[in-house]
Amino acid sequence: MNRNGLYALLGALVVLVIVMGVYIYDREKEPQGVELKIGENGISVEEN
Repeated sequence: MNRNGLYALLGALVVLVIVMGVYIYDREKEPQGVELKIGENGISVEEN
């Protein structure tokens, strides 16, 4: 494998790690549990 191919592979791996990190961070910051809303239409309960 030539040097350019090695750099391309390394760059692709770095991008993959960054994208996976952002995805995992985004999934973890979502609220977990039960959401209770009281409004004009009554009571709404949603499970996350």
